Amino acid sequence: MSGFWRMASTKIIFEYATFSILLLISLSYVATSLNVSTLCIKEERIALLKIRKDLKDPGNCLSSWIGKDCCNWMGIECDNQTGHILKLNLQNSRICTFTSIMEGSSLSGQLNPSLTYLKYLTYLDLSYNDFQGIPIPKFIGSLGMLSYLDLSQANFSGMVPSHVGNLSNLHYLDISSLFPSSLWVRDISWLSLLSNLQYLNMNSVNIRCSSTELFQAINMIPSLLELHLSFCNLHTLPPSLPFQNLTLLSILDLSFNDLNSTVIPSWPFNISTLTEIDLSSLSLSGPLSSKFGRGNLCKLQTLDLSENYQLTGDISELLEALSCSNQTLEWLLLSSNQLTGKLPNSLWQFNSLLELDLSNNSLSGPIPASVGNLSSLGSLNLQGNMMNGEIPESIGQLTKLSTLNLLQNFWEGTMTNIHFHNLTNLMSFSVSSKNKSLALKVTHDWVPRFHYLYNVEIRDCQVGPAFPNWLRNLKSLLNDIVLVLENVGISEEIPLWLFNISSQIWQLDLSHNEIFGYLPKALNFSSSYSPTVNLAFNQLKGSIPLWSGVSALYLRNNLLSGEIPVDIGKEMSQLTELDLSNNYLSGSIPLSINKMQSLSYLDLSNNHLVGEIPIFWMGLQRLGIIDLSNNSFSGGIPTSICSLPSLFILDLSNNNLSADLSSAFQNCSNLKTLVLKYNRFFGSIPKDVTKNLPLLAELLLRGNTLTGSIPEDLCHLPFLHLLDLSENRISGSIPACLGDVHGYKLPQTYFIYLMYSFVSEDHVPYTRHIELVFGGRIMDYINQMAVHSTIDLSKNDLTGEIPEKLSELVHLGALNLSWNHLTGNIPSNIGSLTDLESLDLSHNHLSGSIPPSMTSMTFLSNLSLSYNNFSGQIPVANQFGTFSDPSIYAGNPHLCGTPLPTHCSSLMLPPRDEEEDANEDDDKSERFWLYGSIAFGYITGFWVVCGSLVLKRSWRHAYFNFVYDMRDKLLVFIAVNMVRAKRRFGLETN
Repeated sequence: MSGFWRMASTKIIFEYATFSILLLISLSYVATSLNVSTLCIKEERIALLKIRKDLKDPGNCLSSWIGKDCCNWMGIECDNQTGHILKLNLQNSRICTFTSIMEGSSLSGQLNPSLTYLKYLTYLDLSYNDFQGIPIPKFIGSLGMLSYLDLSQANFSGMVPSHVGNLSNLHYLDISSLFPSSLWVRDISWLSLLSNLQYLNMNSVNIRCSSTELFQAINMIPSLLELHLSFCNLHTLPPSLPFQNLTLLSILDLSFNDLNSTVIPSWPFNISTLTEIDLSSLSLSGPLSSKFGRGNLCKLQTLDLSENYQLTGDISELLEALSCSNQTLEWLLLSSNQLTGKLPNSLWQFNSLLELDLSNNSLSGPIPASVGNLSSLGSLNLQGNMMNGEIPESIGQLTKLSTLNLLQNFWEGTMTNIHFHNLTNLMSFSVSSKNKSLALKVTHDWVPRFHYLYNVEIRDCQVGPAFPNWLRNLKSLLNDIVLVLENVGISEEIPLWLFNISSQIWQLDLSHNEIFGYLPKALNFSSSYSPTVNLAFNQLKGSIPLWSGVSALYLRNNLLSGEIPVDIGKEMSQLTELDLSNNYLSGSIPLSINKMQSLSYLDLSNNHLVGEIPIFWMGLQRLGIIDLSNNSFSGGIPTSICSLPSLFILDLSNNNLSADLSSAFQNCSNLKTLVLKYNRFFGSIPKDVTKNLPLLAELLLRGNTLTGSIPEDLCHLPFLHLLDLSENRISGSIPACLGDVHGYKLPQTYFIYLMYSFVSEDHVPYTRHIELVFGGRIMDYINQMAVHSTIDLSKNDLTGEIPEKLSELVHLGALNLSWNHLTGNIPSNIGSLTDLESLDLSHNHLSGSIPPSMTSMTFLSNLSLSYNNFSGQIPVANQFGTFSDPSIYAGNPHLCGTPLPTHCSSLMLPPRDEEEDANEDDDKSERFWLYGSIAFGYITGFWVVCGSLVLKRSWRHAYFNFVYDMRDKLLVFIAVNMVRAKRRFGLETN
């Protein structure tokens, strides 16, 4: 992409210079040829007037088109001999004054077919105008003498006419646009007819044919020198060409196309005539160095493979493959890939390098000392790697270096005056150390030799405790000074010289230090670049300052106190971002904030603010984030908040607010995050959620007094992925349709910056924080952290069973249903929740066994099943082997196995299912009736016999006489038989 911009800017500069020279020549010609008759052809002059009639010219750029001598009109060039018009140059910058260009004036309207009367026209330039989407006229194909056609940046649309293929004399064709346009082409065969073409630029034209057809047509143009096909919606590149006919090609730009096939084509690296290759932002992947044949690219001056993200290879091998071009290579741009290895000492051989960008890769090791021999180097960017070691002093020998970016590495040691000794042209210097092992120590009286330094960014290094005095020499003619000293150990007051240059500051960041003292109450930040000031995370005292001109002010986490100034909205009306959180501010929100019509986010959280939330929000139409959490606001929620068309985050948690939520938040169509935790809201969950809050993704209502049931309307929110209704009085059952919510079926990373991107390179983002409770622990998610997709319904009055469909929420990260009255079993296929990290089902009435499928939940780290009626053996596979705390299963007397002290018998029957339990209940019932019948029969028989003897005397006497008689008979029978036995066995004695 950088090649594209260089080409465009070079082209404009060249045309301005050419115009100036031509203007001087034409004036000289007029001055010396006053007596020469005009050469303009009448028919051609009439054609020009018809062309002008159909054009709209608000800037009066064609004011010179009067009189009979059309050859002297602006933008016209005629043949000196015949008088025929040869060139028609209506480029915006050529015919309009600088003032009209700045006012946005350009030609528009229609192109009159009289253009075809200019039969000798060889040069046509309509670039940088605004034809408001009209198609390229087909009659342009009738201008058979054209050798130069430039329709770039002119806002044409529709299909590129195939009639362009009739212009067989074309050497130059440019139909490009800076941004993707509505120009398109399907049949590209006409391109092969332009056999004399040397320059072809179709950037941002939607090419709908196959890449094979495209490159076969291009390959039929042997004279082609430059090919620009950036942003052309190409989906594939041919891995090879059937025959190599592009033997003169010098510049190849295929950048910014959405390729489906990510294989790196080899043919671009086999064209030995190439001086510039731009294959950036193509989603290419795979090893890189293997594509470079040694000796193929000896004329290469620019190589841009940046932002492909998946290109791999060793940087040493790549530089070795490019060694043939070490005397010609000027631009080597390889940022945002996966290159590895160390920079070799042979780097010094590329002594023609002007820019070396290796940022955002995985390079390691130190910077070689030979870098000091790159005498032409103007920009060195090593940001975002894993490089370490000391920064060599030889870097101070790069006298032409203007940009040095060493951010986000693991530098060690100390940088001193010597590192900057000869950097007389340095304009931008950036450095940081991830392990905070780098120190910048220069002598107090050191006077740097660079005089153009305006951008200094130092993070996570040791600079303090004092402010670096050498920075007082920062200066900028454009009032765009950037000074970032974040987390550098400064612990003193802000020096006066820094406030004295406030009118030149674009960005000031002194956050995460121990800066103390009081801030000036009034400063003038008058830079035209919307300056930002970040003094967060320090120890500053006093009241909130009023600094006019500031567009973003971050003072969070300081010791500021007092009330927010009443006239802050008037004095700082240009503010777009205001963060005063985590201080000691008191009082109420001033009504003047309503005058900050550009305000996009407001964070006043964690203070001591009181009163009601104002109802003035109508004036803040750009406000997207409101965070008033952790204060002492009272009253209700103004209905006017939902009138803010851009509002997408609203956090009012931890206040004393009270209102009926059932009818609140009408037509909050863009709200994505609603946090109302720990207030005194009552009523039911807001009604008609899908109608009033269609984009809601995070709903956190913990710690209120809400009643009613969970509405099924929540199931129809497509982006819902955080639902916290805990610590309320919600009753009823859990809706089974929660298992259909699409947001829980998306990866957690899907929601990082997709729903809440509020960050730019020059601005500090809103510190988004979400608190979730897992296993009794509070987890605080800040900014880019992947938030667990969560359902927390704990501490309510829910009944019924856990819906089986909840097991379909494959990317659910945390589920808390504890402290309810749930019954039944855990869903048998709950193991499908493979992303689940926290599960709390404690303090319910659940029963049955722990499903074996739970062993598939390998990310599970927080588990609580305590105080239920679970039975059987605790699983031991995978994550369950790590749960050594018995309290996880406490209160389940029928559970056994590790980590409980109850051991399961080796003969223990397998857990019974519901049918077995039902059969056992039937057996118990039958035994009860059997034993009851026996007891009843025994008691009845006993009293029938004994009761009659007690009540009837005659029966009693007869019964006992019968018993006595029977006794006597039995004794006689026994005695007689004993005697007989003795006789029989001879045992009787004489």
